[in-house]
Amino acid sequence: MTARVRLLAGALAVALLPAGCGLPEVADLPLPGGKPAGDGYTITAEFADVLDLVPQAAVKVDDVTVGSVEKISLSGWHARVRLRIDRGVRLPANATAAVRQSSLLGEKYVTVAPPPTEPARGRLADGDLIPLSRTTRGAEVEEVLAALGLLLNGGGLAQLRTINEELGKALAGREPALRDTLTQLDTFLAGLDRQKADIVRAIDALDRLTGRLARQRQVVGDALDSLAPGLTVLAQQRVQLTKALTALGQLGTVGTRVIERSRADTIAAVRSLQPILEQLARAGDDLPKSLDFMLSYPFPPNVTGAIVGDFVNLSVTADLDAASILANLVAAAPAPAQPNRPAPGAKAPTAPRSPGTGPNRPGGKPGGGILPELPLTGCLPDLKNFPAIFTPPKECGLPEGCQLLKPGSTVPLGGLLLPKGLVPPGTAFPAGTELPDGTVLTAQCVLPVTGAVIGQLGGLTDLLGGGLIK
Repeated sequence: MTARVRLLAGALAVALLPAGCGLPEVADLPLPGGKPAGDGYTITAEFADVLDLVPQAAVKVDDVTVGSVEKISLSGWHARVRLRIDRGVRLPANATAAVRQSSLLGEKYVTVAPPPTEPARGRLADGDLIPLSRTTRGAEVEEVLAALGLLLNGGGLAQLRTINEELGKALAGREPALRDTLTQLDTFLAGLDRQKADIVRAIDALDRLTGRLARQRQVVGDALDSLAPGLTVLAQQRVQLTKALTALGQLGTVGTRVIERSRADTIAAVRSLQPILEQLARAGDDLPKSLDFMLSYPFPPNVTGAIVGDFVNLSVTADLDAASILANLVAAAPAPAQPNRPAPGAKAPTAPRSPGTGPNRPGGKPGGGILPELPLTGCLPDLKNFPAIFTPPKECGLPEGCQLLKPGSTVPLGGLLLPKGLVPPGTAFPAGTELPDGTVLTAQCVLPVTGAVIGQLGGLTDLLGGGLIK
């Protein structure tokens, strides 16, 4: 190969000699790069390696020749290149310099440019220096070829080929699955990208948690040290705990078997208790009231307030209002001994209060003024369409705030629940009035219990029959 190159060079020399063209004088050749037109300023650049850069080489800015290399010298282990640049060219004080090559086999030149990673500042002046930290050089052809030779000879291309072949064999016939995997991976990454803020917030929260744990390291260490004795005891009682858990499992099995076998009897017992519970619910507060009366039988519970030593105080109130007496004698009709109960769904026969009497009228007494033979028109709701809350009109003469609540409502404080649907004595409504089961009377509908003997207004027939005292 070397002999061929030599023969080719000799042939080229022989071909050029007969041409009759003499070599030009050195002084006649144009200088590479040339000097700047007019006055210029000089700067110095430090390079780690200037390759085969020669004086009079061009100095370029944005591929435009603006000066030339004046001198190349050695300073320690670095090269110092003095550049002369046209005075009309302005460069920043933090400019960079690099040795470049015009083509693959072309000449070397120096290029000066603003810094690529920071803003330009200041201005280069005569005598300024571009330090080694802001200078570079390009790669030589020999370096590129050497790197290529290293890659081709010992760079592992055979291994890359093997990897490529094995990867092709592994993915052969699985293209749809791989494509689906890539699609799902793309969806997953898109979801992560949408939740970037949440992930960052979670990481920040985790960072705060770890910081707090780091500050409480001593406390956590003491807690872990305190757990050691307990864990030791649990380890020592491991056999007993295992036996207890095994026995508990057997107990659960036996309990399940017992419950399954006694299921029918349990259901029958609960169904047998249903009537008893219904009757207890219907009894309502009658049972505690009866127990209260049993403690002071045969006297009412509040009779203790009337007993002073070995004497019993008796208070009698007589209503001698002439108008009321005359109204009772003239207008009152004989009351039946046992009023007939109304048919289901109909309004109960009630009586309005006589004018001038009643709990809300002057001279009226609680529970008085009721004429059972007269209908209490409009004072009771429609039993077929019972509202949630019914307030009787003021014309009924009932206490203010007296209301009827729909069955199932919560019983207010001092109120009365009618489990059987019949109004008992001691309310603002006539005793025996039929309402839906579970109707609730507010506290204003219940007359106060004083323990005194209260007279009941009525007609002459009530007086003769002894029905005035209740």
